[in-house]
Amino acid sequence: MFRRFGEVDAAGTSPLYERVAVALSESDEALRAIEAVPARKRHPTVILAALHDLALAGRAPALAAAYAAADGEAAAGAAIDTLLRMTDSVVAIAVRRRTRTNETGRCAVLYPAITEAARRVGANAVGLIDVGCSAGLNLTVDRVGITYSNGQSLGDPSSPVQLSASVVGDRPIPTRAMPEVVARVGVDLDPVDVTDAEDARWLRASLWPDQPERIARLEAEMALAATAPALLLAGDAVEVLPDAVAHVPSDALPVVTTTWALSHFPLESRLRFLHRLDEAAAGRAVAWVSAEGVGVAPTIPTLGDRRASGHSIIGLALFDHSTLHAEALGRCWSRGRLLAWLAD
Repeated sequence: MFRRFGEVDAAGTSPLYERVAVALSESDEALRAIEAVPARKRHPTVILAALHDLALAGRAPALAAAYAAADGEAAAGAAIDTLLRMTDSVVAIAVRRRTRTNETGRCAVLYPAITEAARRVGANAVGLIDVGCSAGLNLTVDRVGITYSNGQSLGDPSSPVQLSASVVGDRPIPTRAMPEVVARVGVDLDPVDVTDAEDARWLRASLWPDQPERIARLEAEMALAATAPALLLAGDAVEVLPDAVAHVPSDALPVVTTTWALSHFPLESRLRFLHRLDEAAAGRAVAWVSAEGVGVAPTIPTLGDRRASGHSIIGLALFDHSTLHAEALGRCWSRGRLLAWLAD
């Protein structure tokens, strides 16, 4: 597993992790240490992030120095040494944490879809509820700047967080401005608080140390999110959703967003999630914006696309009392880096 990660997943993307992962795969002592981690937590991304966390915390200075120097050979040796010396610490971090790479690149999809939801119901204000929010970075969607390959732009051109996405096809992206956001609520089994030093460090540790552009973007994203911290609700989305909707003022449209979150739910839970949305709309309109694999989001049309087709459907479901209207707004690829808008 570690050899494949190094030679396939990290190859050409992260020379440091390519060398470190292969070195770990070739060390019997390192592999025995990794076996102390529960099987479900032994994935290379988790182990490497745990080691990176120790380096960032100042507890593995040799590894931190090797990473800073982008020295693959030194990093490989330091990673093995750190793992052997601090096996218990690596195990503790791996057991407690999940890798987090939920950066705001998804906003290129979310911004036009949320704005379209508000337009459909005539809402002048929205409350954002991000399910599977991780650190809640998607909840700053109205405060980032987005540039599309066809020359269109959305959001704040002066924002410290600037994103780009490629447009597929000839249909333009709607360029309406998002209404005022009056509530930001994140729902996650284990939400990450960007204002907490340890949580913020883990977000940094989840990135690969020789990807400076991603690291710089994350720093900007966390700083932006910290200026308007979201309300983070811990728990199962199906159970927590009513409470989340209740935190949105009555004169604003609650917009629930899921970006590749429902694929982790069994079908029964996805259907219960849909039922919860319907219940929440008993006394007010509620919108659900989704970017999920083909056939994953209940009621969202698949456009005749096949499952596991390599792209996702951008969906919009509007619940208004007893009425449900669901449609596919478009398709997207690479976690929102490419999108094709289809709606009128």
